[in-house]
Amino acid sequence: MSHQLLKGKRGIISGALDSHSIAWKVAQRCYDEGAAIVLTNAPIAMRMGEIKKLAEETRSEIIPADATSTDDLGNLFTKSQEILGGKIDFLLHSIGMSVNIRKNISYPDSNYDYFLKGIDVSALSLHKMLSTAMNLDAISEGGSVVALTYIAAQRTFPFYTDMADIKALLESITRSFGYHYGKFRKVRVNSVSQSPTKTTAGTGIKGFDDFFNYANDLSPLGNATADDCADYCVTLFSDLTRMVTMQNLYHDGGYSTTGISNEVMNKFSGN
Repeated sequence: MSHQLLKGKRGIISGALDSHSIAWKVAQRCYDEGAAIVLTNAPIAMRMGEIKKLAEETRSEIIPADATSTDDLGNLFTKSQEILGGKIDFLLHSIGMSVNIRKNISYPDSNYDYFLKGIDVSALSLHKMLSTAMNLDAISEGGSVVALTYIAAQRTFPFYTDMADIKALLESITRSFGYHYGKFRKVRVNSVSQSPTKTTAGTGIKGFDDFFNYANDLSPLGNATADDCADYCVTLFSDLTRMVTMQNLYHDGGYSTTGISNEVMNKFSGN
């Protein structure tokens, strides 16, 4: 059901790879809620994914951009304003990559060149996006930026390796830049800490299925789906949350504040 919460708004959605991506679901929901959007992803990701199908469905244009390149980001914000006919009202940062995880390198043995690449792609890219947008004054007064993160930034999950540190930096940038962009144009900057979600990236992590089931049993509401996350992002892009900024917002069915559940205890007791 559409409530037209984003009617007349313009947005940029990064990171949509395929129909399993949270960013893909967010793009669909923003379009359903009345927004006009531009899609962006790294050129290599675009060759691997199905983003053209999403562009057709949402009547949007695609602007390839390497989120680690300020030149590419400058082009992204400039062209997006030309295509959409005005300043950007909302932006989704859904960019994450760990070479160490892809190559099954344990956290103590992290390859530091890979680590730095992950920091640049997954965390500094948010700073570069916001800095570029601010310098171009590309985001409208009272606009909203959402970055997707994970609770491993606060708690240790061995399988998440260097991405845990990288997400911690991402959340710090959200707070720090949220202050400056709030003073400059009342732009809100928040991160959403989502449940483990069966995306292409998530399911590539060793042991993901077992952990997904554990989190689902621990959370009183169960795991939040990608569609649920898209709904939540829409509320953060809307004017209904215009005083929410610099927050890390848990969207995880209560997982983050549940110590133990009967379902989990029963699995240990054999009941």
